[in-house]
Amino acid sequence: MRLVLLLLAGLLGGCAVLPENMERPSSTAFTDVEGTPLGRVWRADPRSAEGMSAFYLLGNGLDAFVARAALARLATKSIDLQYYMIHDDHVGTLLMHEVLKAADRGVRVRILLDDIDEGHRDFRIAAFDLHPNIEVRIFNPFGRNVSRLWQYVTGFGRQTRRAHNKSFTVDNMAAVLGGRNIGDEYFERDPELAFQDLDVLGIGPVAREVSSSFDEYWNHELSYPAPLLAKRRPTEADHLDLRRRFEERARELEHSTYLDRLRHSDLARRLKARRLGFTWARARVFADPPEKLLQAPDQADSRLIDELLPYLESTQRELIVVSPYFVPGKAGVAFFRRLRERGVKVRILTNSLASTDVSIVHAGYVRYRKALLRAGVELWELNRVTSKEERKEMSEGYVGRSKSSLHAKSFVVDRRTLFIGSLNLDPRSVVQNTEIGVVIESPELAGEVANAFDRDVPEEAFRLELVKEPETGQEKILWHGRVNGRRATLESEPHAGFWRKLGIFFLRWLPIESQI
Repeated sequence: MRLVLLLLAGLLGGCAVLPENMERPSSTAFTDVEGTPLGRVWRADPRSAEGMSAFYLLGNGLDAFVARAALARLATKSIDLQYYMIHDDHVGTLLMHEVLKAADRGVRVRILLDDIDEGHRDFRIAAFDLHPNIEVRIFNPFGRNVSRLWQYVTGFGRQTRRAHNKSFTVDNMAAVLGGRNIGDEYFERDPELAFQDLDVLGIGPVAREVSSSFDEYWNHELSYPAPLLAKRRPTEADHLDLRRRFEERARELEHSTYLDRLRHSDLARRLKARRLGFTWARARVFADPPEKLLQAPDQADSRLIDELLPYLESTQRELIVVSPYFVPGKAGVAFFRRLRERGVKVRILTNSLASTDVSIVHAGYVRYRKALLRAGVELWELNRVTSKEERKEMSEGYVGRSKSSLHAKSFVVDRRTLFIGSLNLDPRSVVQNTEIGVVIESPELAGEVANAFDRDVPEEAFRLELVKEPETGQEKILWHGRVNGRRATLESEPHAGFWRKLGIFFLRWLPIESQI
């Protein structure tokens, strides 16, 4: 009995405690924005009168960074950032320096971060928040009085559920949506890991829809002002010291090879030449409500996927799905099978075991590979490594990569409708986390993504084939793709060693699919 009492006392003493969230004044996006530089860009085209938005795809990391930096420099009223993670690295420093300079010009900056990666930076974030034009909030925070690991265990089902939303909105007139967090590996700066990702820049009504979702999260009870969570409130002297060190670091990076690559990126050249061509289209932003993290996972009315299903079900000829973390479950397999029975061509690109950065998700995915192939789904897995020649070119400029990993989240319906967002097709994104994305009705943009799939995927991924052993009749999977620049067929997971394959073998039997 004494042992039981001691354990109970330990549990009670180890409960996570959060401060009262009373210092949370409400604010919303500015509405008088059509006279801003971005507003004038949108109004200059007659299609703006029809309620259409202007779009530009950001298919590589350099252009994705340049777009955000250019928007920050154009901002005159507001910048709103909502991200799952903002790393304290090269790219994070450069982008936040642009945001800081905008705040110095009088631009209101609101930064909303999920708490997945922020606890060790509370003081610095709170000091950043002391700028008169910058406010930082942390969404669904962990308690700071006990370890995060303990809270993952005791708060399983709530603390394991995160706000995965990603958006960058300027003057309530332009927004960037997609799969990228803010960090070196998402913007072609990391020499060890390069995420292949996709964002889209939208100007016009689409930005106002993103702002509406941002405001809902910003003013929610789970959104905590950053200073509330810091163990010690920073002073003005702390703010000035942090700013001095931050600006010194940013200046040191201004002459890097990476900055030179940014200045010569395709988007940078187009901006300088004033020949950035937009595609005009109608679009709709979809986002999970923040209440999803407080509701039971089986409450269907809180799921973004339910709003996207009609688009997927409407497919008549071809559905292309790109999802780095892909665990369709039995219901998903049945859905794709029904499409195939109607004659729809279904093509799916996901990570291979070697290219994924989350092996446990691959363990969930492999349970459904054979069923998908039996249904006639065209299944592709990313080839992780660059060629030997490309590796030799690796330098400070990070031209080559030792590993590439898929991170884009998109789908294309009949080469007419395009979705880009933060949503993975796995239980964690669909059921557990909150997500955001945009559906664009544009044969031009949808065709651009589909054509890129046609052109690049056969060169950069393995096509899976299900065959039967002639002697035993047992099914096995073959991987067809390039190895060291030559076409090859493999009979086991490409580029994955014995121990990693063994780990996946055991992980696939664990009853954890709802959490991956």
